[in-house]
Amino acid sequence: MDEREALRALAGTIPDAGDDAAVVDGLAVTTDMLHRSTDFPVGTTHYTAGWRAIGASLSDIAAMGAEPVAAVAAYAETSLEYEEIESFVRGARDVCAQAGGEYVGGDLDDHEELTVASTVVGRADQPVFRSGATPGEAVCVTGTLGRSGAALELFERGETDRANELFRFSPRVPAGRTLAEHAGAMMDSSDGLARSLHQLAEASDCGFAIESPLPVADVVEEVAETDEQRREMGAFFGEDFELVCTVPDSAVEQIRDELSVPFTRIGDVVGSGLTLDDEELPDRGYTHG
Repeated sequence: MDEREALRALAGTIPDAGDDAAVVDGLAVTTDMLHRSTDFPVGTTHYTAGWRAIGASLSDIAAMGAEPVAAVAAYAETSLEYEEIESFVRGARDVCAQAGGEYVGGDLDDHEELTVASTVVGRADQPVFRSGATPGEAVCVTGTLGRSGAALELFERGETDRANELFRFSPRVPAGRTLAEHAGAMMDSSDGLARSLHQLAEASDCGFAIESPLPVADVVEEVAETDEQRREMGAFFGEDFELVCTVPDSAVEQIRDELSVPFTRIGDVVGSGLTLDDEELPDRGYTHG
């Protein structure tokens, strides 16, 4: 099974799972696991690994409209080198300083490759789930798409300084807190825009009619060599950690004024089906395993 098949198989065993984070007694709890072979390309610094690992879990908290409180990580490497560990912790602490919450520690171990399991706990007084989208709402996304896909291309070209900078994304915690007052449904785009939309549609029993142009990052236009590559980075690559949400159409302009990041209306919630420019949008994106 791949990741999604395994999660579906477990749905009956863990009925409260299925969102970006679990909400228990007003607390949002999430955990993620990242590996060198699948998540940290050659040239990724340990500072970036710390930022990105904790940032991924902070993004889950943001997608629930919650406020992060504390983060921990289990860090494993082929050998435990102080400078690498210290660099990892600096990255973890710096992303917390930017997004909220505090990095409070974790665990160390030996492993066959760099592997990080991160956990963040947050306060969720008004959580937003994936299951609340309603036909007639607008479909929107924060920021721009394709940043991580472009970074991977730069890693492969050996432009590692710039690639590391792109990999250190900003978790959309403030945006998530604002959107919690308006959104019917929300999740982050770590699996890619297309797959995120399919997951929202499945959870909310609805459809989406999406229209071009999608808000693609400037670096995609610079790095991508073909229109197909641009489309792949923007719609399918994933790992951008933007927020995909549905909101009342009448609230879009107000939200745009309240946010400090771009907020783009990309379509409408409809009764069924999932299309991009009136053509079926494939259920394809980033998958672990």
